[in-house]
Amino acid sequence: MFTFTRRFVLGVTAATLTLSALPAVAQDYPSKPVTLVVSYAAGGGTDAIARVFASRLEKALGGRVIVENRPGAAANIGTEVVAKADPDGYTLLIGNQGPMVVNPHIFNLRHDPAEALDPIAMIADAQLVVVVGPRLPVKSMAEFLEKAKSQQLVYGSAGNASASHVATLLMGQTAGIDLKHVPYKGAGPAVNDLVGGHVDFMVTTVPSVIGLIQDGTLTALAVTGKERFAALPDVPTVAESGLPEYSASAWYGLLGPKGLPEDVRAKLAEGTAEALADPAFVESLQKDGGVPSNLVGQGFADFMAAERTRWGEVVKAADIKVE
Repeated sequence: MFTFTRRFVLGVTAATLTLSALPAVAQDYPSKPVTLVVSYAAGGGTDAIARVFASRLEKALGGRVIVENRPGAAANIGTEVVAKADPDGYTLLIGNQGPMVVNPHIFNLRHDPAEALDPIAMIADAQLVVVVGPRLPVKSMAEFLEKAKSQQLVYGSAGNASASHVATLLMGQTAGIDLKHVPYKGAGPAVNDLVGGHVDFMVTTVPSVIGLIQDGTLTALAVTGKERFAALPDVPTVAESGLPEYSASAWYGLLGPKGLPEDVRAKLAEGTAEALADPAFVESLQKDGGVPSNLVGQGFADFMAAERTRWGEVVKAADIKVE
């Protein structure tokens, strides 16, 4: 079970102390439903975590929290919806590394996340899993890599610059193999085509495929983290399977439009802390391959800046162009 760090406790304490001196605006917040925008279609890992988080945040805030899927344009649509929203705390974003730190290296964005959004709190970091469907009957990463060196394999992703996309790019670069990318508007539709035999494989979030792995529809070859995943104990890591220097993950965080009132940000940070203190929520995250985070405010912003540099190098090496 997840153990809170001293930094996390201090962060929560600071948020709580701030709340004790809040003006009426935050004391009354929320006075109407809060919308959590997800930049992907329903059925993927971001959507799954957002919906569980929304129910816990709803309890913490004492007001209704709804999830709204706004997929498209490599997740830039959802980001733009929040960037243009009133900074009052009623339109928020569940962001991950694709639109937050990868897209700025690929697209000419009207709203750069680093400038247009306020990081509130990171929710979790999660493993990905390499899965193959009926079109590619291999049973191990060794077989997969051998096949990939003899023919160009086709992979689906949750969209351009998504965690599944860049994690696969990194795997291809690490292994020295050439892979063909087919982007979708979320992990859900991509998984459907994997099951249907339209693409060879995916590197995707655990929640989007765990049931299909367990019932034998898809075959899990490896997980992308540094350690094996408890729910799939017989599935090795990519590092164990011939690429020792490889690791990748997906992360999820809560962000709002730039200019959120400090009292509202503090209340949302406290609400996130309460959600992450719920053992049932932590267990749900862990079943989905997630590790709860302790990053809030500037700590989350600093983490995203480091991630932007890391994945920028992968994008540059892949020479990705906007088509």
